[in-house]
Amino acid sequence: MSLERVQKALAVAVGGFVFYTAATGPFEGLIQRALFLALVTVLGLALYPSGAGKSWRPLGAAIDLALAAVTVAACLYIVWHYDEIMTTLPWATGLDKALTAGLVLAVLELGRRTVGLIFPVLVLLGIGYALFGNLLPGPLQHRGFDSAFVTETIFLGDLGIWGMLTGVAATVIAAFVLFGALLLHSGGGQAFMDIAMRLGGRQPGGAAKIATIASGLFGMISGSAVANVATTGNFTIPMMIRLGYPRAFAAAVEAVASTGGQIAPPIMGAAAFVMAEILGIPYLTIILGAIIPAVLFYLSVFMTVHFVAVRRNLAVVPEEDLPEWAAILAPRRVLPIAAALAGLGLGIWLGRSISTAAFYGIVGLLLAFVATEAGRLSPRAMLGRIVDGLGDAGKGMVIIGVLLAGAQVLVSMINLTGIGVTLSSLIVSLAGDSVALVALIVGGVCLVMGMGLPTTAAYVLVAAVLAPAMTAVGIDPLAAHLFVFYFATISVITPPVCVAVFVAAGIANTNWLPAAGEAVRLGAVTYVVPFLFLLYPGMTLQGSWFDALEAIAAGLALVIAIPALLSGTRLTRSRAIDIAILAGVIAVAIWPHPATPFIALAALAAAFRLGSAQRGLAA
Repeated sequence: MSLERVQKALAVAVGGFVFYTAATGPFEGLIQRALFLALVTVLGLALYPSGAGKSWRPLGAAIDLALAAVTVAACLYIVWHYDEIMTTLPWATGLDKALTAGLVLAVLELGRRTVGLIFPVLVLLGIGYALFGNLLPGPLQHRGFDSAFVTETIFLGDLGIWGMLTGVAATVIAAFVLFGALLLHSGGGQAFMDIAMRLGGRQPGGAAKIATIASGLFGMISGSAVANVATTGNFTIPMMIRLGYPRAFAAAVEAVASTGGQIAPPIMGAAAFVMAEILGIPYLTIILGAIIPAVLFYLSVFMTVHFVAVRRNLAVVPEEDLPEWAAILAPRRVLPIAAALAGLGLGIWLGRSISTAAFYGIVGLLLAFVATEAGRLSPRAMLGRIVDGLGDAGKGMVIIGVLLAGAQVLVSMINLTGIGVTLSSLIVSLAGDSVALVALIVGGVCLVMGMGLPTTAAYVLVAAVLAPAMTAVGIDPLAAHLFVFYFATISVITPPVCVAVFVAAGIANTNWLPAAGEAVRLGAVTYVVPFLFLLYPGMTLQGSWFDALEAIAAGLALVIAIPALLSGTRLTRSRAIDIAILAGVIAVAIWPHPATPFIALAALAAAFRLGSAQRGLAA
């Protein structure tokens, strides 16, 4: 059997496992997690083979087989000894140590192949710190732990590699990855793109607005900035360039818009599910708290694109290139999406688990897909699309499963050694209990720690180490976690390690540095929005309806004023006066008083009205 067939068979097996456990309920905790990790690791080794295309591929194949064998052995060992592990405190034997070392090595090697060296190095540093931290001087020193105790923590319990993060990956996140993959393969992907083209195409900067809308719609389902760039960017970036948009600008629009998908409910780069588990609050609370910031993010990108398009006179998309509304709203396009969302909503309304709700959404999607495509596609073709969706879902679970398993190892070492508490105490003592200073320090550290890491892994790391520093100075836990999540997210567009920009610049065939500069400007409001969590509790829908209204007013003032300022939008005949007006609006909007957001919004409306009147007189 060829490698491609092995890859597809394993991917479908992973997708089928997730579909089955979402329908019937997961196995016992450690059993579900062990089977899931075994499947995704073996699939990952097949998808990312060692030495592919090189002369030493036979040696690479032997390495892959050895890593797959030790992974399967370790995971089956956990399944076989499940009762003993859960009812006793087993002592680590030599076999346990060997299986732990082999499993961790396989997970980290696969992490290296998929996302690079930074992530596995961080995990190894965490393990090394647990083993040898007693040798360090000063406040970072701890009492030290031997290899047996570290093995018991990582492997022989539910706090190490089999902990909460792996559990969320093996159930809720996997079910939503499957939901998203099947939605895209049933025609949802083309429907999203067509809707985006129709809504944004005929406006100033239409192609850039198409990229913004399409990336937002895709991102709500995929939750991955890089995957989003690679999917929608291959269509939107060439279209922008063909219409005369600067290459760096085209790459930046796609990178920033795709990044927003990670902060947009319902999936939020899988972090919503992880955050709900860490905070012990309902998933629905997380996504409700993220709605206003996500809307503000996309509105800010949209406004920036609009202002730049007007100033640069960027072209609209020709009418003949836009799909007709009749085709967009055809039943075969919209019914699968509507049925999927209805099934998901029904499951949540009935109080089912989130993974079961995702299963309801999948069933609704598949029924609508079969009903609308019957007579148009043969049963074989429909089955082929479903199998392709299962396969793509399995592939998508590899990175998530491996990274969250590795992140769980790192988190367990952070908790074991107490380094998270130590670093939080150092930050608080350095900031002198100042909320603003703690937020600035944590935001900067989050940007650095998130560089080069996928969003979910970056969030887990900063949540374990930095969120406690914010809650220690009285910040609401949900606001603190959304704060660190936002900064970990926007590291993918922040130089120097801005992976979303790298991918977009590659598609645009341009240098990444000017694209990164454009991306920072387009996403400038995103660096401000997290601080609104701290200034306005209503931003996360905490508090009264007036608190939410106040937060919305402040956010609207900022997402219009900041893009207008950075894009050089003219309000009056004097640039200096324009800067003064917009800077004043920004200052008033963030001034902590119940009336200031509304004053800022009113002043901004008056300024635009004045500018419009002056341009009318000049004409």
